[in-house]
Amino acid sequence: MRTVDGFRETFWERHSNPKSGWSRTLVFPAILYAVYQRRWRVAVAAVVFTVVNPVLFSPPTDDEAWMTRVVLAEWWWTTDREQPVFALSYPNVLNVLNIPATGYALVAAYRRQPRRTVFAGLLSMALKLWYVAALVRRYDAESTPRS
Repeated sequence: MRTVDGFRETFWERHSNPKSGWSRTLVFPAILYAVYQRRWRVAVAAVVFTVVNPVLFSPPTDDEAWMTRVVLAEWWWTTDREQPVFALSYPNVLNVLNIPATGYALVAAYRRQPRRTVFAGLLSMALKLWYVAALVRRYDAESTPRS
């Protein structure tokens, strides 16, 4: 079990590099493009990048970058706080709302409906960013020393 825990810790440390987080924000638009254009190799490449991305970068030297704190907040939320990712309480409800937005964006891309693809894709990304921003606010509030 020690090896699994060590791997998880290494995974999250490396994933907290802001380059990892910011580069992953491009994955969903790439997948929508791939589906819309029927470029299945691009879709596969995007999925493969999603899988290997968290270990591509070295751990950050500090936690000053907002995207670093996004990843640390997600780790904190799901492990230390033992909160689910999908629930009807805030901020997890944002992920629940994101499911149909993401699904609709993929269907719209497959049907080649550009406006609907862009709208639903932007909505999906906005919900995700809203979710992680809420987590960072909670993480920062709990991590900040109180006077």
